Amino acid sequence: MSELKAKRVSESLTEMTQIVLNGHINGYGRLFGGQLVEWIDVVAAVVARRHAQCEVTTAEIDNLQFKYPVHTNSTLVLKGRLTYVGRTSMEVRVDSYVERLTGDTKLVNRAYLVMVALDSAHKPIEVPRLILETDEDRAEWEAGERRRLLRRQRKEEQF
Repeated sequence: MSELKAKRVSESLTEMTQIVLNGHINGYGRLFGGQLVEWIDVVAAVVARRHAQCEVTTAEIDNLQFKYPVHTNSTLVLKGRLTYVGRTSMEVRVDSYVERLTGDTKLVNRAYLVMVALDSAHKPIEVPRLILETDEDRAEWEAGERRRLLRRQRKEEQF
């Protein structure tokens, strides 16, 4: 197999914007959590596909924290970025924000997902290395290494 060309974090940045409609709302008048998870998964998949240039699958949603409610007619902005890559997997952070009409934003959710690159036979394949250019890139990489170790520990402990 030929050597894969390393890529920058900036090459796979992804942003998606949604207006929250009545069909997205739960019985409490807030955005249904499952709907937000679907949108997060889509953004993470686009980030991973842009980096690996192949199909991907979600292997794990590592962390998902709901910090602020979202109501009908809100503008929701989801921003995805690579934080860490392994041999065949990629960790993607997706931040979700409510955007007010003034342009101000409030963090609604931060999620970390593990995506795996797949070949045409749906088998894991190697992904390009990640070029870390900024302090934020390096900090996310170091935190991603710690999360990877925690995931491994949880797996060993069957937690």
